[in-house]
Amino acid sequence: MNQRVGTDSSPLRFAACESASLPLFATFIGARRRAPPARTHRQIGSQLVGRRILAAMGGLDSSSMETDLDRPNIEEYLTTETIREVPKKLHLSDLLDISPTLTEAAGAIVDDSFTRCFKSNSPEPWNWNIYLFPLWCLGVVVRYGILFPASFSWLVSFSNLISCMFCRVGVLALGWIVFFAAFLPVHFLIRGHDKWRCKIERKLVEMMCSVFVASWTGVIKYHGPRPSRRPQQVFVANHTSMIDFIILEQMTAFAVIMQKHPGWVGFIQKTILESVGCIWFNRTESKDREVVATKIREHTQGVDNNPLLIFPEGTCVNNHYTVMFKKGAFELGCAVCPVAIKYNKIFVDAFWNSKKQSFTTHLAQLMTSWAVVCDVWYLEPQYIRPGEIPIEFAERVRDMISVRAGLKKVPWDGYLKYFRPSPKLTERKQQIFAESVLKRLEEI
Repeated sequence: MNQRVGTDSSPLRFAACESASLPLFATFIGARRRAPPARTHRQIGSQLVGRRILAAMGGLDSSSMETDLDRPNIEEYLTTETIREVPKKLHLSDLLDISPTLTEAAGAIVDDSFTRCFKSNSPEPWNWNIYLFPLWCLGVVVRYGILFPASFSWLVSFSNLISCMFCRVGVLALGWIVFFAAFLPVHFLIRGHDKWRCKIERKLVEMMCSVFVASWTGVIKYHGPRPSRRPQQVFVANHTSMIDFIILEQMTAFAVIMQKHPGWVGFIQKTILESVGCIWFNRTESKDREVVATKIREHTQGVDNNPLLIFPEGTCVNNHYTVMFKKGAFELGCAVCPVAIKYNKIFVDAFWNSKKQSFTTHLAQLMTSWAVVCDVWYLEPQYIRPGEIPIEFAERVRDMISVRAGLKKVPWDGYLKYFRPSPKLTERKQQIFAESVLKRLEEI
């Protein structure tokens, strides 16, 4: 992020503000300003009258008359030595040499490698011509008027149920009806047969995730062997959206480590996903981290438990970059199975910017697109090497995921997205800046 601007950058020309820039740089190089000789009003008036007479006689262009008078004489302010030392071309690095802090700030503006990890990529305009615009308008009508009906009123009458099945909202609504009709009796009535109950609930959750993918017209391609249930293993994947879990869950029932969410997502977490062994936490509570670490160790020891899925980035990244992996999943002493997820943005950007939109809005965006195209790679299990610490192990696995999915690595902690810098860090930066300015003034 801290990138110094090189001296070979494009020069900054000060032709329009020459009278302001030259005295400023003369001050920095140690030149003393000399007061200009005073001119009386009579001298100025005589010069102006003389120029007007010459203009009337055709000897002087009247358009440049007032410009020449208003332009200050730089030689009156600077010495001859100073004028010779002023460079003709000024570079950005010359301006920023006043303080390393300004150089650091300019580097952050030019190349901000942190903020761009969490920015949505707007699609390039392609429909603004006379040939494609009518087709685009027709596509909007199809996507919003047929594939995504405006309301759920079609489900009110049985006669509209069949027609509702052919739209995306209808598929999702019908899926919820079938799911709850089967899940509630199994969850509350089958007691004493935990093995059968867990197996049925696992299949129902997989079915519901498949319904979600169908509502987006999802085109998902899985590469590699399907994950199996066995102890002493944990799956880690890069994180773009909450739909990552849905895409992976429709293939294999994972127990996921996930942040607590409010609203209907929180209701699903408490009532449905807990049946497959999911573990929830609140990133602002330090006590939750200790409890989650204990639950993770206990879960990985179980033979019949669902495979554990962890998103070690800890936040959603825009599927162009990978931020630092948390080391918790890599110090369990078990096999780590990397999973690489890559979305094709040809139809829609699957990145969920949780600070700007709710998950409901995000789902609506996916459901109003043509399709969600995604590739999933199940990579070879990895084990910690002799002499390798968990942080190095995490970086090695991140390298594998980044290379397989074509993502760029950045050395940032994703949790910085949710926290502001501490006041001590801000005060330290201010102190360093003040010391550099004072040192510069002493040199002058």
